[in-house]
Amino acid sequence: MALTQNQWPLLIVVSLLVLAVRECLSGCAEVGSLTEAVYGKAFVLGCISCKKREEVSAVTTVDWHFRPHGEENFTHILHYEHPSADVMDEAFRGRLDWLGTRGEDVQVGAIAVRNVSYEDAGTYRCTFSRTLFLAGFRHHVSVEKEVELSVVEAADREMAAVVSEIVMYVLIVLLQLWLIVVVVYCYKKVYDDIDAREARRALKAHKKLLDCDGVKLDGAK
Repeated sequence: MALTQNQWPLLIVVSLLVLAVRECLSGCAEVGSLTEAVYGKAFVLGCISCKKREEVSAVTTVDWHFRPHGEENFTHILHYEHPSADVMDEAFRGRLDWLGTRGEDVQVGAIAVRNVSYEDAGTYRCTFSRTLFLAGFRHHVSVEKEVELSVVEAADREMAAVVSEIVMYVLIVLLQLWLIVVVVYCYKKVYDDIDAREARRALKAHKKLLDCDGVKLDGAK
């Protein structure tokens, strides 16, 4: 499906978020989803759930549910469990694409809805079911996020472009700041490790010198 000029900024933003989560050890940011889709166009539903401790391994599944305006119950529309994303509802069959993290440890659960119709307006619920592998046991965490989606006939292209550019610039600045913090942290950690190693060497040499002095003193007696 060909992308329109108005859709490129949004997909670029989502791509930046996905890359940030995949490549950075602690650069995950829980940015909310956009909430206004254009009739007949594609739309990206964003959903991000960051782990508090990146060094802990985890396995995560993601489920999307949908409740149309005026309805009471949610319908299960998509289930992601590495390596496949399964569309669960016939109304969305062939119209949903997984844009989130492709792996067992999922932090980005974004999906794209193709050919949006007015019937797609309503509440979308994104649920992360995460199992954390801690020392000696497993810990299960469930996180839910909701997106209230409205569908309009035509988007304000100028406003959409401005908002998308602002979001992209903010993300770029935040990623650069995060990179600086990581570099400073890594430098400090390496410097502290070198100091600790030198201190251990000095202590070892000092103990060895004392042992040698003790041997000489015993021989003199």
